Amino acid sequence: MLPNPTLDQLQVFLTVAESGSFSAASRVLNRAQSVISYTIANLEAQLEMPLFERSGARQPKLTEAGRAMLEDARRLMTDLHVMRARVKSLKEGLEAEVSVAISVMVPSQAMVDVLREFRDRFPSVALNLTAGELGMVMDAVQSGKATIGIGGAVLKQDDSILIDKIGHSFMIPVVAANHPLAQIDRPLTLSDVREEVQLVVTDASGLTKGRDFNVLSYKTWRVSDIATKHALIRGGLGWGGLPASIIREDLVSGALVHLDLRAYEQGEYPIYAMRRIANPPGPAATWMIEAFRSRLSACPNHADFTASLSEIRTSEIPLAAE
Repeated sequence: MLPNPTLDQLQVFLTVAESGSFSAASRVLNRAQSVISYTIANLEAQLEMPLFERSGARQPKLTEAGRAMLEDARRLMTDLHVMRARVKSLKEGLEAEVSVAISVMVPSQAMVDVLREFRDRFPSVALNLTAGELGMVMDAVQSGKATIGIGGAVLKQDDSILIDKIGHSFMIPVVAANHPLAQIDRPLTLSDVREEVQLVVTDASGLTKGRDFNVLSYKTWRVSDIATKHALIRGGLGWGGLPASIIREDLVSGALVHLDLRAYEQGEYPIYAMRRIANPPGPAATWMIEAFRSRLSACPNHADFTASLSEIRTSEIPLAAE
């Protein structure tokens, strides 16, 4: 017959091993020492192996089998604590899982900061995270795949979706430093970019089918995601708009160049929190929305972003020798 130790036996075993003696364990657990000894004896009988060496030693010492069992016991008790915490959270109304869809327009550092604090505040809540482009966020909320969405591109009215602006971002038209457009030392016109390849992200959600945003070139390469678009632009294969938060370091280093292209609309891109009215968020999801609101409201606008880059470049120009 397979052994079937109880959780109480495992707890006593762990306490003896960690406290160093049967008497110390009895004080920790507030039980008579005879009860501690009896519990360990029963556990050893079930397992059909000794867990402690008792002869010739003032303090019980783990056997080889005891040391092996100790790790298993710790793992099982940890799982039990996690389960107890989850049950407690569920009784208090805390979600078992939060599913969130986040747009690539959300600054990555803000996302990392929010999710790090979320992990620390809600250790028992599982997270299901999806990141994507354009209409993906709204599509995920509408379909029920995400409890909340953090992003932009509100492409159609839906009375079943509650939408709340919580911040902003913006796209900047850029090109690699070695691209022909980067060599033109004047504001660019439409005729300058018409014959150059423009990289454009295709919306996998289908919500923007038949619609293009800031597509100015006759030649377009369509890619599935921002990361690919970023890599191809850095590689000199075309020009296009990218979220400011993604390319700041590239602009500072000079790997990418901001195109002075007035035909490209560079206004602020609103970021919304979205959720289905019929599915209100629980405490963890509500906290996440407010955490994103707090961080995104502190993000710089387009003018401040451009000014900060100019200050960095100016400070890096070496002073002429006197």
